[in-house]
Amino acid sequence: MELDLLNKINTNIINPLIMLLIGVALVYFLFGVVKYITNGDSATERAQGAKHMIWGIVGLFIMISAFGLMQFVCNVVGCN
Repeated sequence: MELDLLNKINTNIINPLIMLLIGVALVYFLFGVVKYITNGDSATERAQGAKHMIWGIVGLFIMISAFGLMQFVCNVVGCN
């Protein structure tokens, strides 16, 4: 019973939330790419675009790691 509830929470709440945050990090990264490319003449704007790209990659790494960790925990507990 508890494992079924844990599986439903993981499937219906946690996984979609992680996927949404992966999308947000990807959009943030792409925003940094566009800002970096379009502001080729301004060094400060390019640096800010590079900073957005770095933080977008960090966010993607964290969210993909969280997704993998949740899958691992569910496999160990046996909720899948």
